[in-house]
Amino acid sequence: MADDNVWAAIDDLWTWLEANQAHPGREGLLLRMLKLTEEVGEVAQAVIGATGQNPRKGTTHTWDDVQSELCDVALTALVALRTLTPDAREVFTTHLERVRERSLGPRIT
Repeated sequence: MADDNVWAAIDDLWTWLEANQAHPGREGLLLRMLKLTEEVGEVAQAVIGATGQNPRKGTTHTWDDVQSELCDVALTALVALRTLTPDAREVFTTHLERVRERSLGPRIT
């Protein structure tokens, strides 16, 4: 999926969530941010299940499940960002470049 399609999908999901939110305003905003914690918890649950850490349950998930849950975290974060600003794409791209440069140094052209 091309970058444009990713952000179009984020906008579509945001529009759908906005139209169907049970709690408008600040409460809805805070609940949308808290959704990230729920999704991260599902990653942890999948990792525990993939590694069989719970002897009572054994292996309950696969590493594909972990990948899927990580994608849910990324999507939820991008939708949350879109909730805060209509310029989510630009904010994310600028931040990503700052982190890349801070970690790897300036691009050599």
